[in-house]
Order: sequence, then C-alpha cells, then structure tokens
Amino acid sequence: MGHARTATVVVIGVEGFLVDVEAHISPGLPSMSIVGLADTAVGESRDRARSAILNSRLEWPKTRLTIGLSPAWLPKTGSGLDLAIAIAALAADGSVPRDSVARCVYLGELGLDGRIRPVRGVLVAAVTAARVGLERIVVPAVNAREASLVPGINVVGARTLAELVAHLRGEPEPDGTLADFELIGNDTSFPMDQTPTPDLVDVRGHAMGRYVLEVAAAGGHHVAMLGPPGVGKTLLAERLPGILPDLRHEEALEVTAVHSVAGQLQSEGVLIARPPLCAPHHSATFAAMVGGGTGRTPRIGLISLAHRGVLFLDESPEFAPQVLDALRQPMESGEVTVARVGFTAKLPARFQLVLAANPCPCGLGGADPAVGVCTCSSMQRRRYLGRLSGPLLDRVDLRLVLDRPTAADLLTEIRPESSAVVAGRVHEARARAAARLADTQWCTNQQVPGAEFRRRFPADAGGIRVLETLAREPGCSARGLDRVARVAWTVADLAGRDRPGSADLMLAKSLRDSEGRWAA
Repeated sequence: MGHARTATVVVIGVEGFLVDVEAHISPGLPSMSIVGLADTAVGESRDRARSAILNSRLEWPKTRLTIGLSPAWLPKTGSGLDLAIAIAALAADGSVPRDSVARCVYLGELGLDGRIRPVRGVLVAAVTAARVGLERIVVPAVNAREASLVPGINVVGARTLAELVAHLRGEPEPDGTLADFELIGNDTSFPMDQTPTPDLVDVRGHAMGRYVLEVAAAGGHHVAMLGPPGVGKTLLAERLPGILPDLRHEEALEVTAVHSVAGQLQSEGVLIARPPLCAPHHSATFAAMVGGGTGRTPRIGLISLAHRGVLFLDESPEFAPQVLDALRQPMESGEVTVARVGFTAKLPARFQLVLAANPCPCGLGGADPAVGVCTCSSMQRRRYLGRLSGPLLDRVDLRLVLDRPTAADLLTEIRPESSAVVAGRVHEARARAAARLADTQWCTNQQVPGAEFRRRFPADAGGIRVLETLAREPGCSARGLDRVARVAWTVADLAGRDRPGSADLMLAKSLRDSEGRWAA
C-alpha cells in the first residue's frame, strides 16, 4: 500500500483555488478511480495519464489506484490536472520520491506520448501558489516564462513527463533540457508589453474632443460621443489608451492574469503594461459581453478583457438593449458577478466606457446641409438614441457632440500636441488626485462615491451655489450632481488648482450636458 500527495490549482473565473491531489494504492484488481467532483475532462485524465506514463517507459501501478481531489465540494474542471494526477500516482507507487513532490504545484495537460502541453491560467495558478506559501510550481515549458512573472516562486518548465520524473529522481534528464527552463520568479525587472498605440498627433481639429479625452484620462471618467459618420469618433476613442498612465505592477499582473485565463495573451512571459482597448462588434451577445458559460466553467467576457483599460462601443445604439444595460452595474462597482447553476464567479470589470453614436439612423441629423440632408423623422431620431437608456447615460460623466472639422483644420501644417505631451499633463493631474486620496481606497476621481465627495471634498461657496442652481434644473438627478462635482475636481487637477471653483463646475456641467443634443 502506498500514499502520496501533491497539489494543483483550479481556476474558476479569474480566481485560483488550491487543490490537494492524493493518490492511494491498495490491494485489488488493476483499476483507477477519481473522486472529488471532477468533470468529464478530469475524468478522462485516467486514460491520458496511463498512456503518458507507459509511453515514457515508466511503470503504471498494477493494482487498485484511487485519486482524491480535495476540497471535495469545489468543482474540478479542465485537463490542467493531468500532470498532478500522474505525478501523485507515480509517487504513491514509489517510482519517484514522495518528498520530492510534496509542497509543489503541478499544472499541465498530458499528451498520450508523454509530452506536457500548455494550458490556460498559468499566471493565476502561480499567484495562487505564492499566496498560500508554496515556493515551487511545475508547468509546461511553453508557460514557464508566464509563471515566472510572479515574484517569490520557483518555476520549473518541463517538455515531457520523462524529463520531469528524471529531475524529481535527481537523475540526468533524457534530453538535458529541463535545467534550461528552471527559473526563479523573484527578479524585479519584468518584461513589459510596450506595443505602440495610436497618437493624438494624427487628430486635426476637434479641440474640444481632445480636451474631453484629456479630462477622461485624468479622472477615469466615462465618455459618450455623438456625431455623423466619419467625423472622428473612432479616431479619438482609439487614442484614449495612449494618454492613460502605465499600469502599476500589481495592475499589470491582474490584467495579464485575466488575458491568460481567457487565452488572449499575445506574448508569453510579458506583462501587459498598457491599458487594453476592447472594441466589440455591435452583434456581441449578452454572454459574450458579460461572461458566463454553461456547466461548471465560466467564460471571460469582453468587459473583463477591458479591465483597467477602455471598452469602446462603436455604433452603440445598434447593441442589444440588454447588453447595454448590463454595463450599468460594472460601471459602478468595477466587477461583475456571473451566477449559473454550476458556479458563481466574480470577474473584474473596471473599465472606462466610451460610447459612440450617430445622431440618427441615416447619420446626417444635425450635419451641415452641404454634406447631406437628414431624411429621418423626429420620432425615428428619438427612438434611435432612445436605445441608450437614461440610467446608462446618467452614469456617463462626459457627453460630447462632434462636428466635422473644417478644411483649414485638416490642411493646416501646425502639428497638434502628441499623446506624450497630453499624457504628461494627465500624469500630473492624477498625481494631485492621488495625493488628495492618499488615505482612501480610491485612486481616481471617478471612483470616489458621491457621499464621500460631499463629506470630504465639498465645493466652495460659489461652487455650492452653482450646484444648487443645477439641482433645480429639470431631469437633473442626484447622481448627475455627483458626477458634475467629480468632473469639476478633474478639471481643477488639470489646471493645477487646489479645489474647483464655480467656473470649473460650470465647465463640468457643460461637458456633461453637451447643449442638450444627447436628449434630442
């Protein structure tokens, strides 16, 4: 009789859970059973593990083998448990020393020929292992660089089961390659993804549009842009990530982990250092946008792929109403809870929303008659923009109406400010906000609740009179007043003032109202 124990990690949503893998050999006919709420993919591990062990010229236990996965209440999904199951079985049979497999996390899918195939969520698994105090993780060689992004944990990348067993036995590896992949993830210099983004220097005209982007970047505010086709809505939206600050290391690790679970990493072993931009097509479904899935496996939604970055919805009235309204709760909380029969998962979704819309179905409403004449009725225009619900727009701090740039704007030889110049002012404004919010849990003006703004950061006497005037206007909500105050603080931060005055509040109100054309 033999008993061995090792560990692996199961990823549910973007959260990792440590799983103890126990192997017990007892007298009886040769057989193998897996217990502990395993799904079909985990149940099939018995065949993959057996073939991989035999094809690696190792001995498969010739007696009864029981694999226990605990905690038993936690659903076990995916083929990433293959490696841990095979190593536990070999250790229980005495093929590898039991001490060498203890206090180590194993993650990887086994091919029938003994190769260790890459899996998703390796970065989350490494973070989980470090959090519970384990100092060593064995992953497929392809995923080794990704796991090494987590500081304070030893990472071993293996290509085959045979070389990993030789390593555990202290023998020379068959190909002598395992040592080349053994890494120590405690280096403070991590490779960062520095993919270039579109530059604001390409935008001619649109002085107010550029300023709105600057305010949005400085305060983390949501933006809505209204204008005819080709006016420059997409041009501006694609340049918002370029003026946002680089992600801090913990934020970059968080964003990279989300993309790792979703299988969207463009480069192995490289942290995503820049805020991502996610621009889904208007045909995206509710489940694709928010996340979900069936059975026991949650899927990462598009709003989670935009975490710590920008979610750009072009032609926003064309999205399904239930998809748009599903954004309202994540816009406030920064996360979305996906509940299904088999699982409940919290997915991060702290994004900056950018909505773009035409003024009417034909797109010519309010445009210069020289461009074309709108053929839509007033009822059609109201219905078209009415697809963006009032509660959704009430959560958008900045509402901008764009007009076509003039020929002089397009043909001028004067170069506009680049994204680097604007990003410098954004950095200074965020530094002022961070100093003001140093003793709080928030880091941008947009994240501060309205009650805290009124209590901790009240406006001056002139600003209070402006807010009182705004409160008496038809259709002005308490949330709207709070958002005007937030934008006013961002305007003051950009101007280098200690607190907003009445002029800042009036400017913030005009940036939110946009001459009332959003309500047309």
